[in-house]
Amino acid sequence: MSGLFGAAATSSTGNTIGDLKNDVAVSNPPEDTVSDIAFSPTADILAASSWDKKVRIYQISSTGASEGKHMYEHDAPVFSVDFSKDGNKLVSCGADKQAKVCDLQSLQTVQVAAHDSSVKAARFFELPNSNGPMLVTGSWDKTIKYWDLRSQTPVGTVACQERVYTMDVRNSLLVVGTADRYINVINLQDPLKFYKTLQSPLKWQTKVVSCFTDASGFAIGSIEGRCAIQYVEDKDSSANFSFKCHRDTPSNNITPVYSVNDISFHPQHGTFSTAGSDGTFHFWDKDAKHRLKGYPTVGGSITTTTFNSSGTIFAYAVGYDWSKGYMGNSPTYPNKIMLHPIQGEECKPRPSVKKR
Repeated sequence: MSGLFGAAATSSTGNTIGDLKNDVAVSNPPEDTVSDIAFSPTADILAASSWDKKVRIYQISSTGASEGKHMYEHDAPVFSVDFSKDGNKLVSCGADKQAKVCDLQSLQTVQVAAHDSSVKAARFFELPNSNGPMLVTGSWDKTIKYWDLRSQTPVGTVACQERVYTMDVRNSLLVVGTADRYINVINLQDPLKFYKTLQSPLKWQTKVVSCFTDASGFAIGSIEGRCAIQYVEDKDSSANFSFKCHRDTPSNNITPVYSVNDISFHPQHGTFSTAGSDGTFHFWDKDAKHRLKGYPTVGGSITTTTFNSSGTIFAYAVGYDWSKGYMGNSPTYPNKIMLHPIQGEECKPRPSVKKR
């Protein structure tokens, strides 16, 4: 079931093209490509990790103005950031083989996790009856580890088939994407074993996994301009499908395809964005199998995206993503974080037309 969005995306409904005219740049952006961005669940505070080895925290005002609030460093490029549910803590991890947590009240930063290789992703989660937030980290050392922030040693380790490339958590659902296209689904109520393992339905390397807002499934993005919608439970498998995106019009029987670098779900509507190496982002409705809006190129690859907690701001980072190798980079390549205000119906699901 491929190309469902593709057909809709080329339809001449007229209003499927969005505009970027109200997008605002974050002031004092990182000095190298942004690897990850995250909004606090409790305020419009944006964190960004970068290849420049730093984590920056910005306060975003209601007008879109931004002010740098804090910055701290790792010993190597930083790959991932995530806020705790109460917004009081920020975790970051990267090529220095560790994860750090910054307390946003005291601005103290402590190392909380270590691996034998680069740590690609870190996510907070909470379990019933636990005393505060827990942490899960995924590494190129082919393990995921769980951490209680009060302890120096992991409370659990799970071996994966391959290096961890991407990871996401929603409620009790943890999804881990590794090299060789393995996708591991874990129920955090039983965190030391895989609830389910599958090979990605997409043919090429997994770039990103992102959990649905209701945790019933997840989206997968790959390097070949394709996205898959996957439900956790077998009873819902008839709703699984994949579709093409982030591709140029074919020319001389060649279709240029681009990596899907990030997928973000809207916190209220459950619709989602895809963003890619082609420098475009799009909003989609998975239930109606329809593209809601597509946007013109932003002038450089989009490396990472996120919505704020109220769903009124879509943030995206523009920077070189190495999709064209060393030769594709240049000192003039744009490097910025943009804030796109969500207008009107942009992210609202299409009204469903169900047969009685």
